[in-house]
Amino acid sequence: MANPIVLEFTEENFEAEALGSALPVLIDFWAPWCGPCRMVAPHVEAVAETMQGKAVVGKVNVDDYPKLAERYGVMSIPTLVVVKGGEMVAREVGARAQAGIEEMLAPHLG
Repeated sequence: MANPIVLEFTEENFEAEALGSALPVLIDFWAPWCGPCRMVAPHVEAVAETMQGKAVVGKVNVDDYPKLAERYGVMSIPTLVVVKGGEMVAREVGARAQAGIEEMLAPHLG
């Protein structure tokens, strides 16, 4: 992954890194073959940079970790989910621009 501040969530680190985070967590459910996922990736990376210290940003490859996708009812990708305090508090399906992603995350900061 090109951006070191965008985490790669796996079944092994999901509980600690995503659900155990003191900060809100933006999770991008994606797959390498998904065109819209590739379109949204730079926006997710930009959000990771602007929200550094305020939120955690990570990605779940649904091909590699289908159980995590199933856990959040991901049927279409990209799906963006915000988790706070271990609970899903927001969810959007489809590609979003940086401003839309930040708007989705904003009510859950601080």
